[in-house]
Amino acid sequence: MGNGRLTAREIARLAGVSVATVSRVSNGTGQVSEETRRRVLRAIEEHGYRPHHLGQALAARRHGAVGLVFPGLSGPYFSELIQGFESEAVNSRTSVHILCTHLRADSDAEVIEMAHRVDGLAVLGGTLSDETLEELAGMLPVVVLAGGGPPGVPAVRVENTDSTAALTRHLLADHALRRLDFVGNPSGSPDVSERWAGFREAHRQLGLPLPRAPIRVGLQQPDGVFAAEQLLRRSIRPQGIVCANDETALGVLVGASGLGLRVPEDLVITGFDDTPMAALVTPALTTVRQPVRELAAQTARLLMQVATGDVDRSGPTLVLPTDLVVRRSCGCAAPTTPGSTPTGRRAETGLRHSR
Repeated sequence: MGNGRLTAREIARLAGVSVATVSRVSNGTGQVSEETRRRVLRAIEEHGYRPHHLGQALAARRHGAVGLVFPGLSGPYFSELIQGFESEAVNSRTSVHILCTHLRADSDAEVIEMAHRVDGLAVLGGTLSDETLEELAGMLPVVVLAGGGPPGVPAVRVENTDSTAALTRHLLADHALRRLDFVGNPSGSPDVSERWAGFREAHRQLGLPLPRAPIRVGLQQPDGVFAAEQLLRRSIRPQGIVCANDETALGVLVGASGLGLRVPEDLVITGFDDTPMAALVTPALTTVRQPVRELAAQTARLLMQVATGDVDRSGPTLVLPTDLVVRRSCGCAAPTTPGSTPTGRRAETGLRHSR
């Protein structure tokens, strides 16, 4: 190295540990075995590593700001996340800096540069590599939002697998559908990966053949229209399409209508999120309701607790529950009682019916 110093990542490689462990040893925080501590300290002493100056200034909250890192900002999901996160930060008199990476190859440098201007970072799951998250965690508090990070990095996410399995079982068992397809890219998002796992698990639980590969598209309405074109022009059409989110499902709904198909008579469509539009379209969308604002607020709360030292940097992973909301798009009749309100239990144990 030109300046004779190694980075935390290089020290971690030499000591055979994670970057987060190097951070805990160098800052004297968290639990590390004595043998591991000696190994890290030996590498630090031999190579002259010094912790990043931010790591020593966190207790003072010197910036009064936290960062929020997203791949992009389109659609109601991100709007809800921002409102939930910012409301919690404002209550703590903390400002929020937002960075959209658009999943560019050079975005890591921009995030690391932001880390010099904030007291902590919340990063949407799947936006950065685990390697980059570990490097950032060696510099300042990091919490993963809506996903999981590498060991030692706390996270806040919603339950995805069981709720998608419950939705899929509802279609397979209660509606006797057999040809179901999944729309979404499991490799593009931790949430989508877990929903795809739940979709497959429902087939296994009922002793049915595993479904074919998903239609790997993005999470916006035009992606759903494209997926509908791909699926519904096949000689053997699916009976139902389970979409990774509501925006995609609404796109599939538009695509199906353009091809002259009726929902749910000719095709069942479901989503995930329960965005406001899900209850307003015709037919209303069967979906899984996740507490998006609470998800973001909990992330902001945990991040600030870590930044002030109230919670250890290698803190917990919080999992928020979700609810299955059954509406007309899966073929269920809507409630007929005037003024009826949604009732039910969590998705793991039952269904929630809604208009």
